[in-house]
Amino acid sequence: MAGAAALYRIITGRFTSEIVMRCILALVLVVTVSGGLRPPLAKSAEKPNVLFISIDDLNDWVGPLGGHPQVKTPNIDKLAARGTTFTNAHCQSPLCNPSRTSLLTGLRPSTTGVYALSPWFRTAEKFKDHATIFQWFKKNGYATTSTGKIFHGGYPPKADRSPEVDTFGPPGVMQPRPKVKFVTTPDPHPLVDWGAFPEKDEECFDYDIATWAAKQLKEPPRGPWFLAVGFQHPHVPCYAPQKWFDLYPADKLILPKVKADDRDDLPRFASYLHWKLPEPRLKWLEESKQWVPLVRAYLASISFVDAQVGRVLDALRESGLEKNTVVVLWSDHGWHLGEKGITGKNTLWERSTRVPLIFAGPSIVANAKCDRPAELLDMYPTILDLCSLPANKANEGLSLVPQLKDAKAARTRPAITTHNPGNHGVRTEKWRYIVYADGSEELYDRDTDPHEWTNRAKDLKLTDVKKELAKWAPAKSAAPLPGSAGRLLTYTDGVPIWEGKPIGEKDVFPEK
Repeated sequence: MAGAAALYRIITGRFTSEIVMRCILALVLVVTVSGGLRPPLAKSAEKPNVLFISIDDLNDWVGPLGGHPQVKTPNIDKLAARGTTFTNAHCQSPLCNPSRTSLLTGLRPSTTGVYALSPWFRTAEKFKDHATIFQWFKKNGYATTSTGKIFHGGYPPKADRSPEVDTFGPPGVMQPRPKVKFVTTPDPHPLVDWGAFPEKDEECFDYDIATWAAKQLKEPPRGPWFLAVGFQHPHVPCYAPQKWFDLYPADKLILPKVKADDRDDLPRFASYLHWKLPEPRLKWLEESKQWVPLVRAYLASISFVDAQVGRVLDALRESGLEKNTVVVLWSDHGWHLGEKGITGKNTLWERSTRVPLIFAGPSIVANAKCDRPAELLDMYPTILDLCSLPANKANEGLSLVPQLKDAKAARTRPAITTHNPGNHGVRTEKWRYIVYADGSEELYDRDTDPHEWTNRAKDLKLTDVKKELAKWAPAKSAAPLPGSAGRLLTYTDGVPIWEGKPIGEKDVFPEK
């Protein structure tokens, strides 16, 4: 009997332990489902990844924005079809370094004091510890990767890269280039050139960036990631293989609409913002019969880079991660191709400030267009919002999530662009208002004057409109950071100074 009792105790003991274990497992399941203790996240519950695609110097000549009737951008079109396009989006500055510094830090140029092609913003003590969007995501558990041109060229310095981004891929270089420039421009700058070159896509710059990015998508890091991919086309030199030029036959090319006396009603100060640039003026393009070749090369460069965007988006889809990835496509500023008599950027007019801005991914309405004014500055808080990350209180932008849910949702302020201290553009759905450092102004009714040919700043009937818009211009502009150089304009004691040299009252605006 004693042996039987012992056997009974062993059997019942094991049985009881098994029941206890089952109860514990059941309890864990109940608590998990009810939102209590959480096991490791299942793939479907992971935070969204972020694919951040930059295109350099791309104006509104893309399919979703209709900036040029002949442009062919099938891959950008497809992205827009599965997301929301902001048709009234504008840069914070019409120049690479200040624009990129602004959108990556979430601060306006009038706050950072970064207005020119240099310096690197970290040289200022007050920004030593300011968190960029990369650092904020890293702080919140994301693996961060960047390739191509995301920061301005050469930034961050190699020795300072590790604190900025986990992994740096190829930085992107504008090589190869022909041994001799195709076009002899008034300024011999080596990058100001255009033409069919090289022979194959694989040999053209930016192809390598798409290849490297696609590889990262095939072998993504564990956990959520933030991948930034920066393309340099259509920035000069406008090189692309011949097949891309063939999309735009020279004899059928539509040129931008221009007005011969377009600059006659502009304040003189408007010219100071782009006083002397390596990009040629329209007058030289016409005299040299280079207007058609340049426009054609710009369009060919756009279609080439669109193909590279497509390669990256195809890799995302093939990875199986598309449904859980927020895709953001943007350009740092626009580019003139004859409008207002110039080429290049560095102005506060529509062609220089309007940019593509497209969001696609989880919780974003598909095939939508939002006409509310938006700023590149808004990307930082918007992406945080879409990924359910804590807000960075230092951000000066606004989240666009309301408009990504409903394209008609209200917007509380216009888009504001700054180019050098004291010069600001304010863009609403109807108006463009510009005020310069000397107090001179421009005002355009975008509904009736989409080319901004008629400056109505002196129209007394619009005085109240002008005053209301002027309230949005930054009241103060930070002084340029020490070391600022490259396309820097300052205005001191009534004297405009372009790149360190005073501009005289009777100096003639350069026409080449």
